[in-house]
Amino acid sequence: MQEQATEVTAAGIARLAGVGRAAVSNWRRRHADFPRPVGGTETSPSFALDEVEAWLRKQGKLAEVPLRERVWQQLAGHPEGPLTALVRTGCALLLIHERPTVWLEASAGSDERLARLLPDALERVLTSRFGEGAGLLMPGAGVGRGVNTPDGPPAANNGSTAPGVNTPASTPSAASGVNTEDTGVNTPPALLPSVPLLRGAAELAAEAGARQAFEFLLGRHLDANPRQYTLTPSELAGLMADLAGPARSVLDPACGTGALLRAVETRPEQWLYAQDSAPDLAALTALRLALHSRAALRAAAGDALRADSFPELRADAVLCHPPFNERNWGHDELAYDPRWEYGFPARTESELAWVQHALARLADGGTAVLLMPPAAASRRSGRRIRADLLRRGALRAVLALPVGAAPPYNLPLHVWVLRRPERSPASPEVLLMDTGQFAGEARGGPDWAAVRDAVLDAWRAYTRAGRLAERPGLARSVPVIELLDDDVDLAPARHLPPPAVADGAEQLAAVRERLGETLRLTTDLTPPAADAAPPVRWPLTTVGELARAGALVMRTGGNGGHARLPVLTDTDVLTATAPSGTLPESDEEAVLTEPGDVVVPVLGGGSVARVIEEATAGAALGRNLVLLRPDRTALDPWFLAGFLRGTANNRQASSYASTATRLDVRRLQLPRLPLDEQRRYGARFHALDEFERALRHASRLGEHLVRGMYDGLTDGTVAPD
Repeated sequence: MQEQATEVTAAGIARLAGVGRAAVSNWRRRHADFPRPVGGTETSPSFALDEVEAWLRKQGKLAEVPLRERVWQQLAGHPEGPLTALVRTGCALLLIHERPTVWLEASAGSDERLARLLPDALERVLTSRFGEGAGLLMPGAGVGRGVNTPDGPPAANNGSTAPGVNTPASTPSAASGVNTEDTGVNTPPALLPSVPLLRGAAELAAEAGARQAFEFLLGRHLDANPRQYTLTPSELAGLMADLAGPARSVLDPACGTGALLRAVETRPEQWLYAQDSAPDLAALTALRLALHSRAALRAAAGDALRADSFPELRADAVLCHPPFNERNWGHDELAYDPRWEYGFPARTESELAWVQHALARLADGGTAVLLMPPAAASRRSGRRIRADLLRRGALRAVLALPVGAAPPYNLPLHVWVLRRPERSPASPEVLLMDTGQFAGEARGGPDWAAVRDAVLDAWRAYTRAGRLAERPGLARSVPVIELLDDDVDLAPARHLPPPAVADGAEQLAAVRERLGETLRLTTDLTPPAADAAPPVRWPLTTVGELARAGALVMRTGGNGGHARLPVLTDTDVLTATAPSGTLPESDEEAVLTEPGDVVVPVLGGGSVARVIEEATAGAALGRNLVLLRPDRTALDPWFLAGFLRGTANNRQASSYASTATRLDVRRLQLPRLPLDEQRRYGARFHALDEFERALRHASRLGEHLVRGMYDGLTDGTVAPD
């Protein structure tokens, strides 16, 4: 077994070679010289990446691997684990970003030389950027010795970082930041297994920039491990940062991957503070922020409730997405903690402990914005604390988000906005708002633009006047005295008037008229009677063969982009609706649809393929979708889409697991026909598509009419006659 090998799975080999996983299984069976597994399990083995690349190159099967994919495979298969590899890569990218000449000097030689010189160079750049917080990065990254630099802003205690910062001392630092003497030490440097990865990351940074390279690798790691992290979507992070407003000092005591602090508007002489109970997450946040802005940074590892790293801090703003429903948050050992100004939280009220921690770290007049589970607004065990927050003017707003705004996606989470009361009188009214009407369909997510506009407009109007005129079904400011009953229930939906019903009967009449028109159109589009024909056996080809021959281009969706774009989701394709999804903004290039593209969902077992037309063109391709862009001189798009929808075709190209069916698009078959014959079939498939769309539209209008009639009859806006 190869020691310290960067490993790659069968799926990774398939991506390297540009084939399906079934092909990799065939190679293992048919070729005796295929590399032997070096790790993993019997059912999911892993292989040494360099051995695999050598074998693929020898066999002529190595595709032109994009640099990003190669670097990602090196990181994902790192012998010390992807998290350690990601932190090390982030440290190296920060060195490249801050001191590129030092990196060039250190990397101009053998791998062994680079591994010996990096620790001192990294220690210097990390110390200058993070001060004492550098100790958080060095032990986990294995890149240098611990530091103790007592610099920091006024009214901030930055003394506690990560445990175990005293790592073995590295080569004495040269004045230039790199000791260039090649000493010939026999002991292999700790960073040696990471050097190929770091060199690849440097190439990636040369192409896209150090920040973009790190964001790409971090995003791929998070996508590959979705159950290990609770993420804050970028749209929600931006909204919470806007609610907090401009701030010179900002704290996130449960920072996760740093999404909230990354969304903060940059200001001169800004300080950002981050803490997380997971040292790796705190380190990743520190690196992410250092590459993102020039703000002074302090990051620490540890549970902020039990071991607060910034006890003397009084920040202008606190942003927090705390862990939900934590029973073991420190209830027993923190009973007499001075942070509980508004009452000692019950064991089941960990979120109210985080609320009071945030208020305790605010300067007078500072703003805290927290993401909260909806139960925190109404649980009886927390009513006394909620009441005191209201009486003393600390709680300013409770905003209910649409379902699907953030994990857990099945709950309409709340955003609480709080301010540390000053000597001025407390605000007599609290803003309550429910944005549930902006929920998206299925997995598309909410309409974030509408949510953002509605929330910020209401919040700014409320903060200017101290109250808000009633907006039925959306928002109102409620006098505190109305909320101080036995339950102190702050759920916005319980206190908002229903949406105004205007012209209900007239609207239903318009829907009925549109339904009649659609039904008449559906009748006109009904296909003619099918003529019997003898079975035909065409010569067949596959999508994979057509892609290799250049007759079409295959692209996979799921990446964000530099700008916010409408996203075509798998649900949109299945239901033939307009793009409804969102993807996080990132430095990757989104796959944009063009007229004539054919989009195929790969999950769910349905026989569906959609041809992109002018109205849908320009949308970003969402997750679990494959885009086929045919060469119009060789393939007709409607012919391609029609044959891809065949039930037998989909059955033979699908793999079946216990919980899902996945389609291997490369294995889908279609006949080899002249272009004129393709267009004959394509015209018939196009007509069937129009008929199917008309049926779907009639179904939606019928459901709208039925639901509207029930609602109108039951609320009295429609007469029964």
